[in-house]
Amino acid sequence: MDEARKEGEWRKWVEQYTPKFLLFARQKARTEADAQDLVQEAVLEAAQRQPNGGPPPAPVVFATIHRRAIDLARGNERRLNREHVAAESAGMSWFDNTVEEREMKQLVEGALKRLPEFYREVVMLKIWGNLTFAEVACVLGIPANTAASRYRYGLTEMRKLMKGVLT
Repeated sequence: MDEARKEGEWRKWVEQYTPKFLLFARQKARTEADAQDLVQEAVLEAAQRQPNGGPPPAPVVFATIHRRAIDLARGNERRLNREHVAAESAGMSWFDNTVEEREMKQLVEGALKRLPEFYREVVMLKIWGNLTFAEVACVLGIPANTAASRYRYGLTEMRKLMKGVLT
């Protein structure tokens, strides 16, 4: 593959997947800087395994982010509490803040934050990561049927959390 074509392929891949990787990493990390580090390290690690020097498959990067996030948080009993506090104090959002969509995004973000993590990560990988249930299962190390069930239950729980607000 010639260098100009490879560079164009990488550029397109980065534009397409980096926001999705960051979104996933943000829910796993305590800070924005940790999330960015997770993404950078995961992309580099996955790319090094590519024999042709091209971009790695997105599910491989998601799985690497997931694994590295677990490593980062291992031994830390209060990770979820600190993540919540850090996100609020830093004013981080899981979405880009456009004026016309801010209110709806805040409602969805609030519902997502109230979901149990095992539902939240499946919903995010499926919707924002555009992964199949088989790919979600690979990323999280669970059976595909479990991924599908968690997705369905997660959406049901979100509907309950948002009921009355959207009607």
